[in-house]
Amino acid sequence: MELPPTTLIKAVKGTRDLLPPSTDVWNAVEAEARSVLRAYNYREIRTPILEETQLFARGVGAETDIVTKEMYTFDDRDGSSLTLRPENTASVIRAYIEHRMDQWPGVKKLFYIGPMFRRERPQKGRYRQFYQIGAEAIGSESPAVDAEVIEMVVEILERVGLSGFQLLINSVGDHNCRPQFVERLRQELKAVAGRMCGDCQRRAETNPLRVLDCKVEADQPIIEKLPNIVEHLCEPCRTHFDAVKQYLDDRGIPYQVRPRLVRGLDYYMRTTFEVVHGALGAQNSVLGGGRYDGLAESLGSKIASPGIGFSIGEDRLVMSVEENRPPTPLDLYIASLGEPALRKAAVMARDFRRGGLAVEIGEGKLKRAMELADKLGARFTLMVGDNEIAAGRYALKNMATGEQRDVAIEEIPGSVAAGN
Repeated sequence: MELPPTTLIKAVKGTRDLLPPSTDVWNAVEAEARSVLRAYNYREIRTPILEETQLFARGVGAETDIVTKEMYTFDDRDGSSLTLRPENTASVIRAYIEHRMDQWPGVKKLFYIGPMFRRERPQKGRYRQFYQIGAEAIGSESPAVDAEVIEMVVEILERVGLSGFQLLINSVGDHNCRPQFVERLRQELKAVAGRMCGDCQRRAETNPLRVLDCKVEADQPIIEKLPNIVEHLCEPCRTHFDAVKQYLDDRGIPYQVRPRLVRGLDYYMRTTFEVVHGALGAQNSVLGGGRYDGLAESLGSKIASPGIGFSIGEDRLVMSVEENRPPTPLDLYIASLGEPALRKAAVMARDFRRGGLAVEIGEGKLKRAMELADKLGARFTLMVGDNEIAAGRYALKNMATGEQRDVAIEEIPGSVAAGN
């Protein structure tokens, strides 16, 4: 439907514009994450935001809420079905298979940062276009790799300034022990599903394990009485989970075992984990992840490619740390007094910027320039006029202390960098 030309066009529901100074925090969070990921030898992968729909139906699970209710799917002009990626693990594994990365040496460690799309009900920290920082370690079944991935997650959260979070872990078994557990769960649900929410009633038939992930408060007393998957693990899965916990204990990383933590995607097996933070309210998950040893094979790989990964909800993470992060300051505001001064200031600003300083130039009356410098949050203001140019000395004012002194042009970068 075409809108009248006078109608104000706004962002699509569930999407938003990220504006300064909030984008300073986003950039700082991503820079910290990249630094940690690099230290653990992860390298960036960038996949398309469009994929064949079958990638997610087969990889994520045809009966998951993501596939059945939340994906943005449309027919291309050639009749093929395309989907905006709702998550990125399936895309990374698709790229891994397509480009024969199984032939690369060692454990393949990949990370990504970018937008995902799900048609969910918008709420605090949850959007229809949302952003994730994620990583995948492909090529090892070792519980030591699981523990290292979790350690890296904790390191990222601590580096960006998040505190007071909780790490929750569980094991959801494998193809040997999970089917028996799911069948028992299905039988138990027959007697109680009728008293649960509509989603749980549907999942009780199509995907019983997902009932354990229900967030409806009224269903929790029923869920608490359902069978516990940790008590039904086969010996290899139990040994693997015990080893993961031991590796975390060795590192001094606190965690809570949550037997009903199953995550929402079908490809998870054995280790699953989640980090929650109280500042986010009911929807308190900051990140989730787990092991997906059979995913590559389900997407057509002839080579066994066990893996484990995580995705951080960047929107929620930024929301949690934003209040404690001051905006990125403007290093220097140059107040130019007149046209010749403006020309000189432009050249000075170029040189200062090349040296790594954030610089803004203004012109006009000195009083107004000082007021604008203050509103912009400049750490220093430099006065440039005809007299200053002639003398080769410039008035540099520390905006925090009010101290002002005359400096030569070569002294300015060092004085600003040092904060004096």
